[in-house]
Amino acid sequence: MANLKEIRNRISSVSSTMQITSAMKMVSAAKLKKAQDAITAMRPYSNKLTELLQTLSATLDADSGSKYSVNRDVKNVLIVSITSNRGLCGAFNSNIIKQTNVLINDVYANKNVSVLAIGKKANDAFAKQNRVIANKSEIFDDLTFNNVAAIAEMLMQKFVTGEFDKIELVYNNFKNAATQIVMTEQFLPIAPMEGELNVNADYIFEPSKNEIVEALIPKSLKTQLYKGIRDSFASEHGARMTAMHKATDNATELRDQLKLTYNKARQASITNEILEIVGGAEALNN
Repeated sequence: MANLKEIRNRISSVSSTMQITSAMKMVSAAKLKKAQDAITAMRPYSNKLTELLQTLSATLDADSGSKYSVNRDVKNVLIVSITSNRGLCGAFNSNIIKQTNVLINDVYANKNVSVLAIGKKANDAFAKQNRVIANKSEIFDDLTFNNVAAIAEMLMQKFVTGEFDKIELVYNNFKNAATQIVMTEQFLPIAPMEGELNVNADYIFEPSKNEIVEALIPKSLKTQLYKGIRDSFASEHGARMTAMHKATDNATELRDQLKLTYNKARQASITNEILEIVGGAEALNN
């Protein structure tokens, strides 16, 4: 009977876990809808702003470059690693940490690499390596454009002053609830445009193209960082919802297996008791 009691305790424990994971799945699903709507609404604006900036930049003279597009000899690199503040979201955080380590140990192996952590998981991982220059995990408590813009301005200042020669973003790009793609984007210096752009349209610029580009670049950089954090935020809830869905399914399967084991053990116990009673009765008759 002690064995039956142990199985009952395991069934109760698994059932409690299943209720928790099911509740977490529903909470993440509700948060995902809001985060997904936010990033979906933002992408057209971000893409159009980038397209406009590239179109204008392509028409400028070579000697009229921005201070944000200066290519220096890369010695000091800053990686902005964007994770979450909490776990229980599958490989969401570990994929970012793994990709950041690839950049540190392989891509920039001979460089002085520092990390700006956005998310407690990134801070916990890289603080042990003494690479974290700042921890901006509190951004998720109030994720607004203005709060992210303050971080972007700090990054731009560090690049302009020469503290860092290159800044990279590492984050999860939201595709759908089940799929998140690890992205590595060059934040600064501004990467040159890829492919051919149609710059033959006849535009009238007021003020000059140079002034427009100089005004658009900070706006574009702030939007790029905000989009990356928004992507990561939506990906986190998608990853957690998927992870909790799988955990609930696994808990359900384990509970059913334990119930089957319990019923078999209980049936065997009852059968043994009947046999003992029958055997005792036969012994008394003889």
